[in-house]
Amino acid sequence: MRPMVKSPAAFADRRRFGAVLILGWMALGAAGIGYARIKDIPGGAAWPVLAAFLTAYPFYLVPAFPALRSYFSGMRLPGWLAASALLPYLVACLGGVRFQWSAVGLLAALALALGVWFIVLPRSPAADIAFLALIPCVLLGGYLNRIYLPVYPRLKDVVFLGHVALIQMAVMALLVERRVPDPGYGFLPNRADWRIGVMHFLYFVPAGLPLALLLNMVHFAKPAQWWLMVPSFFGFLWTVALSEEFFIWGVLQGWLRGWMGQAAAMIGASLTFGLIHISFRGFPNWRWVLLAAVLGWFCGRARNRAGSIRAGMVTHALVFATWRAFFG
Repeated sequence: MRPMVKSPAAFADRRRFGAVLILGWMALGAAGIGYARIKDIPGGAAWPVLAAFLTAYPFYLVPAFPALRSYFSGMRLPGWLAASALLPYLVACLGGVRFQWSAVGLLAALALALGVWFIVLPRSPAADIAFLALIPCVLLGGYLNRIYLPVYPRLKDVVFLGHVALIQMAVMALLVERRVPDPGYGFLPNRADWRIGVMHFLYFVPAGLPLALLLNMVHFAKPAQWWLMVPSFFGFLWTVALSEEFFIWGVLQGWLRGWMGQAAAMIGASLTFGLIHISFRGFPNWRWVLLAAVLGWFCGRARNRAGSIRAGMVTHALVFATWRAFFG
C-alpha cells in the first residue's frame, strides 16, 4: 500500500483528526464507565464493549475528513469497510458479545456488499435507490441483532456498535466511490448552521407541537435536568441526526432533484424521512410517520437554506432534546 499523499490539506486533516480522536476517546471512555456503573454491568462484560466502541470511533471519524477518506477509494474501500466492521466486533467478543462464525460472515458480507456496490453495478437510479433502501432494511430487519448477542442482559444496547459500523460504511461508499457531492458531512456546525438550524426549530414548533398533541403522541412531563440534556443533544446530533440528515437531505434529495425537480424532491425526501420512523414505538406507527415527515420538511429547508446538512442536524437534534426534556 503506497503512502498517503502529504498535501497541505491532508496534513491539516490529519492534525484535526488526531485532536478529535484523542478528545473523543476521553469523552467516550468517561461516558462508557459512567454507563456501566449506572446499569451495574460487570467489568468483564463492560470493558470489552467499551474497548470495541473506542476501536470503532476512528473509523467513524474518517468520513468527516475529506483528505483522509479519499485515500480509501477503489479496491481499498472493501478492505477498509471490512476492517471497520469486524475489528470492533472481535474486540467486543472478548467478554461482552458472544462470538459466532456466522456473525463474522454476516458482517463481512455486509461490508463487501457496501464496498463493491458502486464498483460493480452500473450507475443508475435503480442502483442508487436500492443502496439507500438497504440501510433501513438492515436496521429494521433485525440483521444486526443476529450478530451482536450480548453475554449480559443489560448490554442489549451493544447492537448500536453495528449501527455505527453501518452508518460509516454507507457514508464512505457514497462519498468515496459513488462520489456524491459533499453536503457538509461533519460534526461541528458553523455559526450559520446554528442560526439557521435554531430558526427552523422555532418554525417547526408551532406546527409540530399541536400536531403531536392532537395525535396523542406526547404528554407533558416533569422537565429533565439540563446537565443530562446537553450530552443527550450532542450524542444525538453526532449519530442519528448526522446519519439521517446525510442520507435523506444530503443524498436522496439531490438525486430526486435531478430526476424530478426541487418541489418533488422536497416532498419525496420528507415522506421518506417520515417512513424511516415507521417502527418507532411499534410497527407500523403511522402517527410518527406523519409527524416525522413534517419535521423532515423543516430539516430539509434548513439544509437547503444553509447549503449544509449540519443546519438540519441542529433542527433535528433540538426537536429530539426538547421532546426528551419536556414530554413523555
